Amino acid sequence: MADSVIHFEIPLDDTDRGHGFYRDVFGWDIQAMPEFDYAMIVTSPVDDSGAPTQPGTINGGMLRRQEPVTTPAITIGVDDIEATLAKVESLGGSTVRTKQPVADMGFAAYCTDSEGNLLGLWQNAG
Repeated sequence: MADSVIHFEIPLDDTDRGHGFYRDVFGWDIQAMPEFDYAMIVTSPVDDSGAPTQPGTINGGMLRRQEPVTTPAITIGVDDIEATLAKVESLGGSTVRTKQPVADMGFAAYCTDSEGNLLGLWQNAG
């Protein structure tokens, strides 16, 4: 669904400590993806494609704290990252990281809104 919050990211200084914290406090399933230096967070039951089956929930990811993700950020699904970044810039935001491929899954970018908040953008492949 385009223009909806579809993901969140939490940066960590110590990945083992951070994974343990969120697993133990909230019961989240943390699935390490060492090839990407990333971990997927499963916050609720999922279907065969990995999409949450509980209405109103989203899953997320954890990564080592580094620019541009130094604070928690939400990711918004869009149909066209380049067009969205152009609109962001025309309305007072800025591009932080341009469109980048993520394996064969899709494309990601980061921008800031008019208030300086970091947002992730996601465009599915194909």
